[in-house]
Amino acid sequence: MKVEYLLFNLVIIAGPVVSEFSRRIRHVSRWRLKLLVSGIVMIPYIIWDAIVADSHWWFNEAYTLDFRLLGLPIGEWLFFITVPFGCLLVWETLPHADSWLIQLKPLRYVRAVLYAALPVGVWVFSTGRQYTGLVIFCLGLVGLADTLLGVDLLLQPKTYLYLGIVSVLILVFNGYLTARPVVLYGEAYQIGYRVLTIPLEDFGYGFTLILFNTMLYERLRTTRYGE
Repeated sequence: MKVEYLLFNLVIIAGPVVSEFSRRIRHVSRWRLKLLVSGIVMIPYIIWDAIVADSHWWFNEAYTLDFRLLGLPIGEWLFFITVPFGCLLVWETLPHADSWLIQLKPLRYVRAVLYAALPVGVWVFSTGRQYTGLVIFCLGLVGLADTLLGVDLLLQPKTYLYLGIVSVLILVFNGYLTARPVVLYGEAYQIGYRVLTIPLEDFGYGFTLILFNTMLYERLRTTRYGE
């Protein structure tokens, strides 16, 4: 069914949209800000996507509409809006970091480890595992963004609960896209390890996308609303 990827995005966004009518969710939700943030963050990801489509991965024409924008189906464009929007709703409803009784001291070293991922990513990219290298490099950029934006997301235990939930969502939704398969991959550009049908790199890709959205959301929310 050629509208399947489009319907996939509608299913993802349905829950968050319906939840906006809940008094509890509406109290904490900044849906306009979430859309703004996802629109900003999607720009480099769309560029990345458009450059590597038909090499690192491509889209099954059986499940995507024929219309393409920058070589990408409309479902792929919507992916960068619907997925972060839903994940940011999860982030909003988790307990605040200052309500956690245990602060994990080893978290102070997470950013230093991620900084080291920058040169490692460049090296892996140079070996031909380009998708793997790009993901590792972006994980390094996550550490850099957390420092530059001053949100200290990576120092909060809450973030790792959040990433655990995101991992489950990746298993469900990305698992569907890869098992169907709506998305197919060029094996030569990755290390070749999979969790079920999901390339290991997809987890890193998803984590970076969601963390960039969450960091920018926190930065702008603090700036605009002083929260």
